[in-house]
Amino acid sequence: MKPTLYHCRNARSFRPLWALEEMGIDYDLVVLPFPPRVHYKPYMEINPLGTIPFFTDGKTKMTESTGICHYLAETQGPTDLAVRPDEADYCEYLNWMYFSDATLTFPQTLVLRYEMLEHKSRRQPQVADDYRMWFSGRLRIVDQKLEHNMHMAAGRFTMADIAIGYGLLLASVLPPLEPCLSDTCKEYLGRLKARPAFKRAQERQKQALVVEVSDNNPI
Repeated sequence: MKPTLYHCRNARSFRPLWALEEMGIDYDLVVLPFPPRVHYKPYMEINPLGTIPFFTDGKTKMTESTGICHYLAETQGPTDLAVRPDEADYCEYLNWMYFSDATLTFPQTLVLRYEMLEHKSRRQPQVADDYRMWFSGRLRIVDQKLEHNMHMAAGRFTMADIAIGYGLLLASVLPPLEPCLSDTCKEYLGRLKARPAFKRAQERQKQALVVEVSDNNPI
């Protein structure tokens, strides 16, 4: 079965979309309206969580963006996008992979929800401010790493750069979070955005038709 990625434009699913392009894997892309659990009810039959991404290749079903990147690197290699257990930076590589979503992207989602997505009557400025500070604080360790390094691990571009890079990309397009990015982080993000595979991933999501919002329209 050809790998299939269910995606919302610029959501966390951009991580595996970018990874698929970096690895040159042939795949199908299904772009859904955001959030799909609200705007496309049939998606719940595919992914009961109703979250994005959802990835399947016939052998597995996955819902975590960094986990999918890790899986692709391990099963579709060998590839320099993975740091191997016998390499000195293996532990650092894994730490950045898990850090990217559990620590870096998590507070972004709360700022996005309580400052931008919720109805005005339900917005929580204090919650948004608290998690903006959380994000800014956690971002310092990324900034420190990049002050003397071009990449997050092993001295080369890896899945850890995709994982961390997406967090910076999301912050760069959210007005409440963009000021948190240092010049060092912005320069790093600029290098990532210049990669051909990054550009292909962005073009692919732009060209893909969004599934129509209809309970009777099967995916």
